Amino acid sequence: MKMMSEMWTTMGSTLASLMFLWTIMRQYCPYGVQRFFEKYTHRIMSYFSPYIRISFHEYMGDRLKRSEAYAAVEAYLSANTSKSAKRLKAEMGKDSSNLVLTMDEYERVTDEHKGVKVWWVSSKVMSPSRSSMSYYPEQERRFYKLTFHNKYRDLITESYLEHVMREGKEIRLRNRQRKLYTNSPGYKWPSYKQTMWSHIVFEHPATFETMALEPEKKKEIIEDLITFSKSKDFYARIGKAWKRGYLLHGPPGTGKSTMIAAMANLLAYDVYDLELTAVKDNTELRKLLIETTSKSIIVIEDIDCSLDLTGQRKKKADKLSDEETDKDVVGRKEAKEEGGSGSKVTLSGLLNFIDGIWSACGGERLIVFTTNYVEKLDPALIRRGRMDKHIQLSYCTFDGFKVLANNYFKLQTHPLFDTIKRLIDEANITPADVAENLMPKSPLDDPHKCLSTLIQALEKAAKAEELEQNCPIQHDQLLQQNGSIKENGELPPDKAVNECQL
Repeated sequence: MKMMSEMWTTMGSTLASLMFLWTIMRQYCPYGVQRFFEKYTHRIMSYFSPYIRISFHEYMGDRLKRSEAYAAVEAYLSANTSKSAKRLKAEMGKDSSNLVLTMDEYERVTDEHKGVKVWWVSSKVMSPSRSSMSYYPEQERRFYKLTFHNKYRDLITESYLEHVMREGKEIRLRNRQRKLYTNSPGYKWPSYKQTMWSHIVFEHPATFETMALEPEKKKEIIEDLITFSKSKDFYARIGKAWKRGYLLHGPPGTGKSTMIAAMANLLAYDVYDLELTAVKDNTELRKLLIETTSKSIIVIEDIDCSLDLTGQRKKKADKLSDEETDKDVVGRKEAKEEGGSGSKVTLSGLLNFIDGIWSACGGERLIVFTTNYVEKLDPALIRRGRMDKHIQLSYCTFDGFKVLANNYFKLQTHPLFDTIKRLIDEANITPADVAENLMPKSPLDDPHKCLSTLIQALEKAAKAEELEQNCPIQHDQLLQQNGSIKENGELPPDKAVNECQL
């Protein structure tokens, strides 16, 4: 017992002496000498240790940009090893509103890959500041250190690290805060360093589950989008840029913008809403493309109204009336007064933007055009290869109505459904009109009252369709006098039919 006590006393004294000497050496020994001893100590130890260590530093070189490899490892470890770590730190992830739990400094965790165990350690080293006048004499340099046995070198360096990088990047993308971008006119950029895009957080709640669309069409679109997102190797093998074009066309109110939001939420992509009229010329359009990121949707809404890209490639000057010419002059004058000189984007420039050489700068992009009048667009603009998939969004069907009824009232069935099914097949009414009639206008509006309101609107729309077929002239005149039923529901179809028959 006495010998044991003496042994512990001697060991404690020895450790205290070593700690004292180490403190003195760190305080008074020059930094270069310390690094010299550390380097050769590690070299000597490597001859006897069968383990290999790989470090992933947070910053490399001039410390201006955070290492992508470090960020990927951090995301991977936060998702896969944070449960086994005993000391964690909570941080707000970049572009994320959620807390991210990561290993605290000097914490050690284990991971396993194909039966091989590896160890991760979160470390930091203090390096002296270059300036002797600095208030902060030392700078923290954080890094992750991976340790594994020498006999598994090939497996770890070729398979495991690739797995960590790939999964870490996917985790970062899932956790990031998605954004909605828009472009500003070039004359509003204060400096050449400022990005051409401004953004806000993308928080649109639309999903394919809440869209008033036929189940077969939903399934087809979803499968097409998911297949595209997983086809990186396929596009590389066939020699095509990893992008896909979608043309959404149909009457106003059929859900084209909602479809774009649902696509973004399904794939977790950012959205770039490109306003062509704010783009000065083709060169500026190309710069905007370069600044977009992968995993994004580039949207040009109402492309038939954005610029003169309708394919009428012959001179129109002799066809313009004096009034139209005057309007054109006034429009140019207003554009100049606002600080711009009018857009000079051409059809050729837009075609190159979609599938020219520059379109391959980046990958995994969707390019989406929307239009109410697809027949106005130039065939070269919407041909397959540019707009690969054409999606027609038409008037509301009974399947679409059931989706909306479930969204608004959680109704799967109702006694009025049979009447609505009969009427909705006879009337051309958009999902937006159906949704407006289902929207409660007061706390007293229950599902039965809203469904009855929809039935009245459907009856008016059906009679208006009948009038349009039997007497189109009077139908148009009454629409001009009373407004479209799809806007205010005030058309008196019974009176109109009687006047037509007379």
